[in-house]
Amino acid sequence: MSRVGKRPIEVPGGVKVNIDGSKITIESGSNKMEHIVPDNFKVESADNTITVERPSDSRKDKALHGTTRSLLQNMVIGVKEGFQKKLIVQGVGYKVQMKGKTLVLDIGFSHSVEFTPPEGITIETPSATEIVVKGIDKQKVGETAAEIRDFYPPEPYKGKGIRYEGEYVRQKQGKSIA
Repeated sequence: MSRVGKRPIEVPGGVKVNIDGSKITIESGSNKMEHIVPDNFKVESADNTITVERPSDSRKDKALHGTTRSLLQNMVIGVKEGFQKKLIVQGVGYKVQMKGKTLVLDIGFSHSVEFTPPEGITIETPSATEIVVKGIDKQKVGETAAEIRDFYPPEPYKGKGIRYEGEYVRQKQGKSIA
């Protein structure tokens, strides 16, 4: 049995779980997420816990067991607390700012780069070199942060670029005259 899949998911107070066949809806306040469970998987909700049971011991079902449980766990955390990723912009004269709902990045190009976040994602800029991506869907938050980082990934010679908070970029030595 999957070590991840067999663990029950704790449902905190204020979170409602609705199971309708293979469709699971988790909501808390105004936050609501839905997920369709793979065929024949059994999801049960009782005593503030959610359990996931797989239909057989086939290789495919074993692989989906832990994945399904993790997705449901992330939905519960997302509707209750939400997720966030922080990005740091490094480089002389590089800055970011919000104009309405659009993120404007001045990152050394001849033009400003504008990025509009997808539905359900909010972006904040607490300072001129920090970007905070927030949302209830962990996958969307990570994907949006990765798209922003792809505008100028950190380079190993001068360390300029957009990096995740806490990301280590190994510095390389430049050319040397022998």
